[in-house]
Amino acid sequence: MECKGRIISISQDFETKGILVTLSLADVPVQGLQELKAMDLLAVSLKKYRKKRSLDANAYFHLLVGKLADSLRISKIRCKNIMIGRYGQADYIDGQPVMIKTQIPVSDMLEQENLHCLPCGGKTEENGLQTFFYMVYRGSHTYNTEEMSILIDGVVQEAEGQGIETATPDEIEKLKSLWKGRRNGKETI
Repeated sequence: MECKGRIISISQDFETKGILVTLSLADVPVQGLQELKAMDLLAVSLKKYRKKRSLDANAYFHLLVGKLADSLRISKIRCKNIMIGRYGQADYIDGQPVMIKTQIPVSDMLEQENLHCLPCGGKTEENGLQTFFYMVYRGSHTYNTEEMSILIDGVVQEAEGQGIETATPDEIEKLKSLWKGRRNGKETI
């Protein structure tokens, strides 16, 4: 059983040394509590209540990426990397775009979930090994409202091009206007 509630009091049973917690629970049927009371031992978990998140711009981006991937018959990770590369934001350090050189081939790099890269330039050979160059892109959760709007607009256009039903323009605008991203643990506006 999962429900909302508040702790009313906390005390200690002097005889057993156990902790007694009195709870006030909301929206719990008495029948369910009687069944719980009859059990010998319960697994108990208390945590801060958080309202369930509604669909936000980042969740909508991932929803559309999933539908696009299915339509294109590619992995969701590959599709996400392609969309972030087309419509997302390059990563910068000290004003310089982040680029990497590696022996990881494009087919494998596009399947990386935590590193968003697209090939830039050609491949070369060093010491008999093929070397590839990639531009690194930030994850969508770091985007501010304007950056997320650009990403969503691009992905919506791609989805519509594949005949995928998208939210109405008003719903999309609302999602984009409410978006507040995070960058390095700090909220961006």
